[in-house]
Amino acid sequence: MIFRELLANQLAEKQIDFTEFSEQQRDSLEVYLSKIKKLEQTPVEDLQNRFQFKEETGAMPSAELSKHKSFSISFTQSWSNHEESRKWAFEILQNRTTFAVDGSQIPPTRDVSMTVAAVQVGWFENPHSESVRYEKNAEFFILSPSDLMPTPAETRVSERRIHEEVRKVREFLEKKSGWRERGERMPLAFYDNTLLVPFPLSSDSQSKYIGEMQNLILLSAQTQVPLVGYVARSFSRDLLTFLDEFDSEKANADLLYDADILFPRVLQFWGDRTCFCYAKRKGLIEFFGDTIGFVYLQTTSNATPARLDIPSWIFEKGLLEEVLNVIRAECIIGLGYPYALETADQTAVITTQDREMFYRALQDFAKENNLNFTVSRKAASKGRRR
Repeated sequence: MIFRELLANQLAEKQIDFTEFSEQQRDSLEVYLSKIKKLEQTPVEDLQNRFQFKEETGAMPSAELSKHKSFSISFTQSWSNHEESRKWAFEILQNRTTFAVDGSQIPPTRDVSMTVAAVQVGWFENPHSESVRYEKNAEFFILSPSDLMPTPAETRVSERRIHEEVRKVREFLEKKSGWRERGERMPLAFYDNTLLVPFPLSSDSQSKYIGEMQNLILLSAQTQVPLVGYVARSFSRDLLTFLDEFDSEKANADLLYDADILFPRVLQFWGDRTCFCYAKRKGLIEFFGDTIGFVYLQTTSNATPARLDIPSWIFEKGLLEEVLNVIRAECIIGLGYPYALETADQTAVITTQDREMFYRALQDFAKENNLNFTVSRKAASKGRRR
């Protein structure tokens, strides 16, 4: 437990550090807001000509920047109360299938004498129909010592979780292929992560992961089923990188993330979004080219916007606004977070009780098969106390 008096003393000791950081961050923020103002006055054609021989610019605004003469695009709907907004959301979602997948994991631990881990993926497919039932389900995978080699084992667990999540999205895209011919409303698949590389991977796994995402984006284009990588709290700096390439005025980008410079000065109201930008992240251009873009969408009234990774074909085919309205509707139902993703998360989550059951089952299995498997007393004690 944390003692309040000790906490208060430490905060008081660090007050100067926090104040200095806040002031430096505010100064850098003003510089980047100034750069955005200058960007809004620059034709996209000029940007494309200027950077045609320099691809790794972090991002590149689309033609929407010139069309709207603004980096932010306002959401034009307004309501008097939450009941009206829910009615709008119902009309957007009615008879439209949305899908979301999420995963959780039990990493290997030194409290267990066997190198073992587990992954669970949960998904939620909602047709928003009175006549067709939704599907909410999960799959569970045990990773044995051979599955976790070579080390580091923790990375192998995360890689397996992502692999299974991507597999479920692929199944949905294939299932909904031909939706236009069947007279269905446009479906939408949520992937609870960036479509770009989310964390450091081993060299062999990085190429495998990139290959999986390339194939997933290609399948989305082939089936014409929109896919969105949803990141509620993004720590990306693609936009900051581009703004530094665009304007050399000095600012400390290390103090900020893209989302920090957008709310509340650029994206002022719920439902507002940035113009569509093509992703030009360093090290990934050779793999993805212009196939992935992103927008930032204001899904709450009091927090930084969510980042949406969106395959570029959706923007180029004119489906972007419909996709964003579906996301807005899901966020209205989910009170600031897509309801489909919230439900998938609840389905996939592994609780403390689940972990205890997992270790007990492993211990019983080891005993029945004469395996030298034990759980430390410390781990058992933590399980009882927490």
